[in-house]
Amino acid sequence: QVRVVESGGGLVQPGGSLRLSCAASGSIFRRLALGWYRQAPGKQRELVAGITSGGSTNTADSVKGRFTISRDNAKNTAYLQMNALKPEDTAVYYCNARNPVLGIDSWGQGTQVTVSS
Repeated sequence: QVRVVESGGGLVQPGGSLRLSCAASGSIFRRLALGWYRQAPGKQRELVAGITSGGSTNTADSVKGRFTISRDNAKNTAYLQMNALKPEDTAVYYCNARNPVLGIDSWGQGTQVTVSS
């Protein structure tokens, strides 16, 4: 399996920005699909954005135009740039690293994002 570690969460005012990082161990990072998920209290975990090993991205409608996912294979790190944050973006954000062919499906411990004035 791959070890996944998120960082970059915190408290931010509405309209502010944060950048989350997802560091994944191992030499196969470039073969992994990566996804950012979030889970708010009392709600199910939902996909926020994903990026394939080839760099194709998809973004949830609720954050489209505000959040951007990217990856840097040289640094074994994926990012989630979050702009124009809203109180409803408050959640624990999790990173997932996956390669079904290799049997990899790893989650990080999560990082808290709180949007509040």
